[in-house]
Amino acid sequence: MTLLKADIPEAGYGKKIVLKNVSISIEEGEIVGLIGPNGAGKSTLLKVLMGILKIPKGSVQFKSTSITNRNPDQLVKSGISFIPQGNRVFTELTVMENLELGGYILNGKHEVLRRVDQVLEIFPDLKNTLKQNAGKLSGGEKQQLALARALMLQPKLLLMDEPSLGLSPKLVTKAFETVKKVNAEFKATIILVEQKVHEVLKIAHRIYALRMGEVVFSGRPSELQSSEIMKKIFLV
Repeated sequence: MTLLKADIPEAGYGKKIVLKNVSISIEEGEIVGLIGPNGAGKSTLLKVLMGILKIPKGSVQFKSTSITNRNPDQLVKSGISFIPQGNRVFTELTVMENLELGGYILNGKHEVLRRVDQVLEIFPDLKNTLKQNAGKLSGGEKQQLALARALMLQPKLLLMDEPSLGLSPKLVTKAFETVKKVNAEFKATIILVEQKVHEVLKIAHRIYALRMGEVVFSGRPSELQSSEIMKKIFLV
């Protein structure tokens, strides 16, 4: 079943056009990797899907309903969550307060606590940090908290922008394992922007590659074994 479909003739910032004739279709339950060189438009595409960046024409559909240019708070309530680049957390708040904020639209404290227990099953490393200020967490712990907070509302679609950014090689491996686990156990469809292409190819069901704002490849990871295709994507 198609969960999200987007047709974006153009998108950008002021007079600077970043995306040109981008069309994507995401099936329910997939991990879809968005790859490409720096400046290709990957993060811009996520911002359009999340309503952070408005488009003058085109369409975005989620569960067969138009969500074009809706505000992010409306999309969160519809079942879409976004983890921006840098694994941002509220550093002056405790880990528990961060999680509670992630469930801000839930009905009642009991439901919030139930969801906290659920996400801590995925991220047991956070159990002993609940009273700690999030600003004191390690990079890997902040990455886990950002993802746990996004999962508090059990989103149908999770948009992730470079979750491995700034992590050590060991933690990068763990981050990608966590993405797989979230997809399997939370049944979350995931669109994953990443520079670590080989890691993405190991876990993604399908790949979209952007270059200079346009889709230059869409297909399964196994199809990207061709060095010629990789050159087309990454050599400018």
